[in-house]
Amino acid sequence: MLRPLTIALTLLAAPALAQNVAFGGMTADTSAPVEVAADNLAVDQADGSAVFTGNVVIGQGEMRLAADSVTVIYAEGGQNRIQALKAQGNVTLTSGKDAAQSETADYDVASGNIALAGAVVLKQGQNVLTGDRMIVNLADGTARVDGRVRSVLQPGGN
Repeated sequence: MLRPLTIALTLLAAPALAQNVAFGGMTADTSAPVEVAADNLAVDQADGSAVFTGNVVIGQGEMRLAADSVTVIYAEGGQNRIQALKAQGNVTLTSGKDAAQSETADYDVASGNIALAGAVVLKQGQNVLTGDRMIVNLADGTARVDGRVRSVLQPGGN
């Protein structure tokens, strides 16, 4: 079950989680082990899902995803391929000193899109970008922020 999660985390760790700025300026180390910590795990073979709940932290290298719960939805045919990841509640995605926070995060593996929703805050150093929703396309490195977007850029920053 960890191998598909490793693949999904690698894709999550791709750059471009902000407008024209690399998230953390990091490269994904796909050879690094993936560690998942949670208070509980429930696996449902019937619907092809696994739900991690309670203080969920998923890490690989310098990348961390934390949330109250993370649901892993497997593609038809079993646990060899992940179809989607759905993080709910107090979602934080960090890399080094950079962090994105939201209420939810949905990652669709097939489209390569991550949708962060609900009071989205992206902090990169002292620069801050906020909005209601941010959609990141990992395939082409574009991002779109909707819903009363606000940006605070510090002089001399990156």
